[in-house]
Amino acid sequence: MKNIRTVDQINEKISKGTINVVTAEEMTEIVKSNGIEVAAKDVDIVTTGTFGAMCSSGLFLNFGHADPPIKMDHVNLNGVEAYHGNAAVDVYLGVTKMHPERNFDYGGGHVIEDLVAGKEIELDATAYGTDCYPRKSVKTTFTLQDVNQAILCNPRNAYQRYNAATNGRDDVIYTYMGKLLPNYSNVSYSGAGELNPLTNDPDYETIGVGTRIFLGGGIGYVTGHGTQHDPTNKFGTIMVQGDLKQMDPKFLRGATYTNYGTSLYVGLGIPIPILNEDLAKKTSISDEEIKTNLLDYGIPRRGRPSLKETDYAELKSGKLKLKEREIPAQPLSSLKIAREVASTLKKWIDDGKFLLASPTQRLSVTEVCRPMKITKEAVFVQNIMIPTVTCNIDEDTETVARRIIEKNVNHVVVVDDGGILKGIVTSFDITKAVAKKEEKLSNVVTRQVVTASPEEPIDSCVRKLKKHDISALPVVDSEKKILGIVTSEQISRLLGE
Repeated sequence: MKNIRTVDQINEKISKGTINVVTAEEMTEIVKSNGIEVAAKDVDIVTTGTFGAMCSSGLFLNFGHADPPIKMDHVNLNGVEAYHGNAAVDVYLGVTKMHPERNFDYGGGHVIEDLVAGKEIELDATAYGTDCYPRKSVKTTFTLQDVNQAILCNPRNAYQRYNAATNGRDDVIYTYMGKLLPNYSNVSYSGAGELNPLTNDPDYETIGVGTRIFLGGGIGYVTGHGTQHDPTNKFGTIMVQGDLKQMDPKFLRGATYTNYGTSLYVGLGIPIPILNEDLAKKTSISDEEIKTNLLDYGIPRRGRPSLKETDYAELKSGKLKLKEREIPAQPLSSLKIAREVASTLKKWIDDGKFLLASPTQRLSVTEVCRPMKITKEAVFVQNIMIPTVTCNIDEDTETVARRIIEKNVNHVVVVDDGGILKGIVTSFDITKAVAKKEEKLSNVVTRQVVTASPEEPIDSCVRKLKKHDISALPVVDSEKKILGIVTSEQISRLLGE
C-alpha cells in the first residue's frame, strides 16, 4: 500500500508542533465516525499502552569497583539473589526471583520498584578471591543514583494477546493468571485490548529493532522479538530495554501472586505512525474484534482445553457466558494505567519531547514457538490409574466392609446409577463405622472429594495428596463420571522405581 507520509515527515511535524496524535481508543472512534480514508489523512500517530505483569523482566546493574576490588560470586540485593555470571561487578536481577524467607511477599520485582522509588538497597556479596580481585566479601547500601548503569532489560514483554483463564477443578488453584475458583466460578484475563501495542501493528510494519517506546515511565527501545515469539498464532512478543534512572515507580510496580510467585508490572507504550491507510485500519481495531480463548487452567498440561472463544468486549464487561452460566471476569492488567501510558506518550509527542525512530530491522511474522524437547516422557494419570471399586449410597457399611476385604482395597468410591461421583469412603472409615455399629453409609461418606483428570501429570497428583492429606484420587471425566482411581501406594511404587 502506498505511503501517505514518512517517519521523517512525522518527526518534522513533531518538531514544528503541528502533529496530530491520538490514542488507540480515540482512533477506534475516529474511524467509526469518519472512515478509514479520512482518519488516515488526518491522524499522524496512534499511541498504545499496556500495564500488566511481565514476568520475563529484569535489571542489569554495574556497581563500579571496590577497593580492594572484588569479583562477586554470590550476590543478594535486599536478600534477593541476583545472577552473577557476568564481569566482576555486573549482576542481573530477575523479577521472579523470590526472597528465601519472605517468599511470595518480596522478590526481584519489588527490589526494582524500591530502586526506582529512591530507596536504599542492601548489597551483600561474597567471592572466592583472585590475585587481581582479592576481596572476598562486601556489604554496603546503595541507591539508584549510586550505580553506574541500571538497564531494565526485558527478554519478553507486551504479548500481542493473552488467553483468558478459568478453573474446572473442584478446588481453588493459584496460577500466574491469579486465584482461580473451583467449578468455573471466575475468569481472569490480561492485556488492554484495543490499546495493546502489538495488537495495533500485528504485522510489525513500524515495530522492530530500534523502535523508540515508552518503558516504565521513561524512554526505551525495542531490541528484537521476544522469547516465545509466536506471531503465526497471534502471540507475538518483543524484547525491550531502557535506562531505569529515567523511569517512574508509578509505571514499575513489584507484584505478588499468591502461592505462585513474584513479578513486575510494567507500563509499556508504542507509538504507531500512520504511514498508510492499512495502518489506519489496523489501529482502529475494537475490543469486539480482538478474539481470544478461554482455557481451563484446572488441566495442568501445555495444551489446556479451550472452553470457548471470547473477545475483549465481553471480558471487559466483567461477565462472561459459559455453559448457560454468567461468570465474573476480572482483569489482571490495569486498564486505567494503560490509558495513562498511552495518554502520557501522546503528551510527550505533542510537547515535542519524543521523536519516532524507524526500525532498522523488522520483526519476524513467520516464527513459530516450539515446545520443549523432552527425552524422557512424563507419566500421566491415565498411564497408571486402576479400576475403581464402587458402591451405592444406599448400601450398608457391613456390605461395603466385605467388599473392601474381597477386593483388597483401601478406598471405595460412591457413585449413582449413572456412575457419577457422589463420595468416597476409606477402609478406616468403614472400620470405625462397624466398630460403632453405624449401619448407614451416608453417615460416614466423604462427599467433598478431591479428584484427578486422566490427562493430569503425576506430579500434580502428588501435590494434591500432600495438600489435602489424603491417600487416593478418584479419576473423573468432565461430567464427574468415574474412570478409575490413583492411590498414594501406586505413586510411591512408581517413584521408587
